Formats: sequence, structure tokens, C-alpha cells
Amino acid sequence: MRKKNRLVTIILVVLTMVFAVMIVFLLIQKRQPEAGGSQRSAGTSGQSRGGNLGMASTTRNATPVRVMPAVVGTIENSIVINGDVLAGKEVSIYPSVAGKLMSTRFKPGETVSQGQVLAMVDPSRPGEIYAQSPVMSTISGTVLSVPANTGDTVTTNTVVYVVGDISNIVVESFVPERFSASIHEGLAASISFEAIRGEFFSAAVSEVSPVLDPSSRTVRIRLRFARKDARIKPGMFAQASLVTEARYGVLTIPRNSVINTYGSFIVFTVDEKNIAHQVEIGIGLESEEQIEVVSGLAEGDRVVFEGQNFLMEGDAVRVVE
Repeated sequence: MRKKNRLVTIILVVLTMVFAVMIVFLLIQKRQPEAGGSQRSAGTSGQSRGGNLGMASTTRNATPVRVMPAVVGTIENSIVINGDVLAGKEVSIYPSVAGKLMSTRFKPGETVSQGQVLAMVDPSRPGEIYAQSPVMSTISGTVLSVPANTGDTVTTNTVVYVVGDISNIVVESFVPERFSASIHEGLAASISFEAIRGEFFSAAVSEVSPVLDPSSRTVRIRLRFARKDARIKPGMFAQASLVTEARYGVLTIPRNSVINTYGSFIVFTVDEKNIAHQVEIGIGLESEEQIEVVSGLAEGDRVVFEGQNFLMEGDAVRVVE
């Protein structure tokens, strides 16, 4: 009886172990496909992350640039010179006799008429008494300055008054010799003043000296304003921009976009894929900010005007505003 019970116990233990092994085997088989799928998913995710990182790296490595399209417009070549505002007609008044300046009757800014007495000079000398001699204005206008003072001893070469016609003022300036061939009467100009900031006044060349000053190598010119403005006064400092040449309906790009390489001129353009391309161009007229393009580009081409010095053909770029 004991042997039978022992045999049954052994059989049950063996069966239990067999069932346990089978259950473990089934569980292992079930987990293997899941692990494989998980690995494939991880592989795919890794590849995706790798691709994204590659794209991010490309974006980070792209050179930041600023671009501007080539446009058809007007370009002007100009020179900028400084000058002084003068009365249109300015006359120095001298006494007719030498002596002591006894009195002056007008101050700067006051209006005088032709023939009006401006001052009195006493030509008397020790032992010789003479009547005082008047100093008269030779033109009608405004007193611009009174260089002499009461009590001064003056001669016939002493300027006592300066009178001018300020109703018709001009700007006097001097043009360097290298630009003198481009200057002629009627040439348009734009004038600005430090005292009247932000405004520009139209003018034109009204007088060109027929000779060149040999000491300064300049030509004296005068410019007349298109319209009167009470704010513009004789003695003011002026800056004039003279348009010496203009072209209309030509292709232009920013001047600072052009690179001069041993006599050749190149620019970088950017295509729709943000790839930079080196282009050799032919140039024409130049202004302070623009340059005319006669060959190599077409209207609408995106030209790099900032950051081009770090580019090479085929470089990826990132266009910034």
C-alpha cells in the first residue's frame, strides 16, 4: 500500500514538473515576437531620430544670409560737396575818404536803400578841420555785417558795411577737378542743412567758373534754389548732392552685394532650395547704395547682400529677415 502511494506521489510530481516546463516554454515563445517587434520599432524610431538629427544638423550648418531681389529701376551717380549760403548780390561798402569813423546808423539785418547814408567819417587832421563825409549804400538790400566799429580809423580800403540782396540767395561751393567735366549750368542738385534736418531743397547750378583754381584744383560754382524758404539764411552751412548721370529702367542690386575679385565682379544668388550659387556679373553705373547690372543676372534673382563673404558655390544657406 505504501509502495502504491509513493508511486502515485512520484507520478504527480513528474506531471507537475512537465506542466510547469510546458507553461514556461509557451510563455517564452509568446514573448519572442513581441521583443522582435519592439526591436524593429526601436530601430525604426532610431532611424527616424537619426534622420531628424541629420536635417537639424544641416539646418544648423547652413550659413545665415540676407537676400534682396534684383529689380529694374533708376540709378543715379552723384557727388556730394559742401558750401555756404550767400546773398544773391553782395556788396562791400567803402568810405570815400580816410579818417575816423564817427557813427554807424544801421545794424545787421536792417534794410537799406541805394544812396542811403550808412555811416559818417571825419577826415579832419590836427590843425585841419573838415566836414564829416557820409558813407552811402551803393545798392538796396539788407545789412549783412558791419566790420568796422565807431571810433576806428578807416581808409578808402576799409570795408565799413556789407549789404546784400537776401531775397535771392545762392549756395557757393567748389567742385574737385576730377568732377569738373560733369558740371554744367542747369544741373540738378539736392541741398540739405544741418540746421534744418530731414528736409531736402531742390536747386540747380546757376553759375560755373570758366577757370580752375590752380591752388585748390577746384571749380567755383553757385546753385540757386527752386523755391524761396525763409528758414534759409546767408551764412548757413549747406551740403549739396549733384546728380551727374542717371539711367532709367536698368537692373540694379545693392552695392554691398558685389565682391571684387582681381578685376572680376561676382555675387551669390540663392535658389528655391536655399543653395548658394556664385555668379560673375558685368556692372555699369554705380551710386552710393546701388549698382547697375548689365549681364549675369535676371530680374527677380535673389542676391545675397549680407553674409556672402563666407559662402562658396553649392553651400546651404538660411535666409533671415
